Amino acid sequence: MELGIYTFAERTPDPETGRTVDPAQRLRNLMEEIELADRVGLDVFGVGEHHRPDYVVSAPAVVLAAAAERTRRIRLTSAVTVLGSDDPVRVFQAFATLDLLSGGRAEIMAGRGSFVESFPLFGYDLDDYDELFAEKLELLLELRRSERVTWSGNHREPLRDLGVHPRPLQDPLPVWIAVGGTPASATRAGALGLPLALGIIGGMPERFAPFAELHRVAARKAGHETPALSINSHGYIAPTSREAVDEAFPPFATMMDRIGRERGWPPMSRAAFEQSRTLRGANFVGTPEEVVEKILFQHEIFGHQRFLLQMTVGTMPHEKVLRSIELFGTEVAPAVRREVARRTGSPDAVAGGGV
Repeated sequence: MELGIYTFAERTPDPETGRTVDPAQRLRNLMEEIELADRVGLDVFGVGEHHRPDYVVSAPAVVLAAAAERTRRIRLTSAVTVLGSDDPVRVFQAFATLDLLSGGRAEIMAGRGSFVESFPLFGYDLDDYDELFAEKLELLLELRRSERVTWSGNHREPLRDLGVHPRPLQDPLPVWIAVGGTPASATRAGALGLPLALGIIGGMPERFAPFAELHRVAARKAGHETPALSINSHGYIAPTSREAVDEAFPPFATMMDRIGRERGWPPMSRAAFEQSRTLRGANFVGTPEEVVEKILFQHEIFGHQRFLLQMTVGTMPHEKVLRSIELFGTEVAPAVRREVARRTGSPDAVAGGGV
């Protein structure tokens, strides 16, 4: 199993001090997080795209290119690329360039986007939200399939036997589909033979098992080998359970309540947060041993090949984020790999880096 981290590089007031880190410092901190994740042997680091004042990354490929020059082996992915409001040609070129810079470590995680600010920003109508994603995904896959492309659609000028450069080292450049709660998206990913990144940030994990099954069934019906599955969730790791909860709850609640005010969610209570970190809850907050147990519990449900953890749901002290990453890489990841290797009989899972 591959294990890694993803972030949206939040920039919200620190619940303890009330201060908001400036964008330049947040990006410097992010570089240190990615460097450490690489150094402690994690397999993947993902950086997501937002166009809001409370997040600092609007151009993941630029950030990941900087990280490529400071890391050696960790895979570098968007988490996610909001494909419906972007130009697939530029997305492909940016990540092909990243792939060349990183020595073949780039990935695209394409999604429809949980926020919609990018659509009016780039001149798209939200009424076309679903159609935009489907059409642009079609073009993105055509771009990675062939150096010269002829294609036409409803939302961009056609391409008539045009070359798209540079070409990546990886052939094909990996494209994952990120899904939150839309069954049709899981089915589409499977039918296209694409790996699925399933976000679970609330509720019991068993509720999401049908999405994984839809993905597998659609792939099988389309004649594909079963594509990989990633589970992406919120979490935080500390030496003791109490430290983990005490340190994670204030920033988690601050960020989730901020989003909740926009979407009509109730405020997050301490009791609800405690419940979410139990074995059948959504959040991976606790000691290394508790997080190992929970990853393996979900592996029994999903049989997934990748697990990504979002530690910085809200702003917390940088040194504590680094400690959580170190615990994930040095204690959680080796234990998970050993047990998954035992269950599957795969020696690659022990060393990491293979799905």
